[in-house]
Amino acid sequence: MRFIMQTVNIHEAKTQLSRLIEQAVKGDSFIIAKAGKPLVKVTRLDAPSAGQVRRLGFMAGQITAPDDFDRMGSKEIELLFSGEE
Repeated sequence: MRFIMQTVNIHEAKTQLSRLIEQAVKGDSFIIAKAGKPLVKVTRLDAPSAGQVRRLGFMAGQITAPDDFDRMGSKEIELLFSGEE
């Protein structure tokens, strides 16, 4: 089953703006058109775009890194680049 997004003309969008915004907040995006030509899509701000996966910060506070993380293995790396064993 495929959902068809509602399209409203500019005049209707002006007169029904509060109702349309509430609709978008609930997750029902809509399109505003002029003379039948789609102009803009209205969707709530926190809704991810199609195909978008929100990953940044998904484990905030669950993982810690040691203070010397940027220096870990530095002696071994230096030996690899110096050619010494």
